[in-house]
Amino acid sequence: MNELYVMGMITNRGIRNKMIPFFKENHIHVTLSTMGVGTANSAILDYLGMEATEKTIYFAFVTMETWKSFKKELYSKMKIDIAGRGIAFLIPMSSIGGKKALQYITMEQEVVVEEESTLKDTEYELLITIANGGHIETVMDAARSAHAPGGTVIHAKGTGMEHAKRFLGISLAEEKEMIFIVVRSKHKNEIMRAIMEQAGTGSPAGGIIFSLPVTATAGLRMLEEED
Repeated sequence: MNELYVMGMITNRGIRNKMIPFFKENHIHVTLSTMGVGTANSAILDYLGMEATEKTIYFAFVTMETWKSFKKELYSKMKIDIAGRGIAFLIPMSSIGGKKALQYITMEQEVVVEEESTLKDTEYELLITIANGGHIETVMDAARSAHAPGGTVIHAKGTGMEHAKRFLGISLAEEKEMIFIVVRSKHKNEIMRAIMEQAGTGSPAGGIIFSLPVTATAGLRMLEEED
């Protein structure tokens, strides 16, 4: 799959109410948002024109065609070129667990599915599971059953939940957990399958799982010691 990307956006919290409608206007219906704090010192903030370090971080799923049109709108309507307004970036997605999940996260976007990964021969992959709030242990127990290492959790709010019944046949809660696990590429499919079977869309966890290629790591001692 080389036409689908995870788009990240970091903006000042002051424009949060404008962002979700803006995403939907551009056919991006499934987004996740969480709060963050910038670390730039006051001199850098003054230079960038930022009034505060409180941020909203967004994750969404876009095709390259969606990104091209969305990027134009970011400049023309959201004035992202104004200092301090925000940044946006793309990360290539290498795989996703299930056709229905793919249809759900890309609704109204035309996806071209070709080869599995944009970046070839990466030794590690980052698995991200989006699950209903309160189901962290369900996801982690499933991952551990396939010998996955520990994970990191981000609490977020999701949009597009009203479409979940149509694509997935289930209801999803707005409160979400995003569980990040770095794994060896050769173990990816086994771990993804375990999460899909035990905490996937057919379970109360309602988990959707996808992977991103990792080009370099440091400090993953347990994984490195396998060799």
